Amino acid sequence: MVCDICGKSGVRQRYVSRSYGKGTSLLVIEGVPVMSCPHCGESYLTAQTLHEVERIKREREGIATKRTVAVAAFA
Repeated sequence: MVCDICGKSGVRQRYVSRSYGKGTSLLVIEGVPVMSCPHCGESYLTAQTLHEVERIKREREGIATKRTVAVAAFA
């Protein structure tokens, strides 16, 4: 694939977890596909992925499962 930023080929798709919001409105979405370029170092989401993230955020009550998570502060 070709990088949308630098135009060079070699872009790879990785899957990451992304968090949106904070506190009681925190939503973590796992398995988000991110495009990553080894040449320029940029990582970005495609338009299709952004639309799906927005849909998940809108419909979070019917989609998301509640889990407890450990939180640590960087000191």
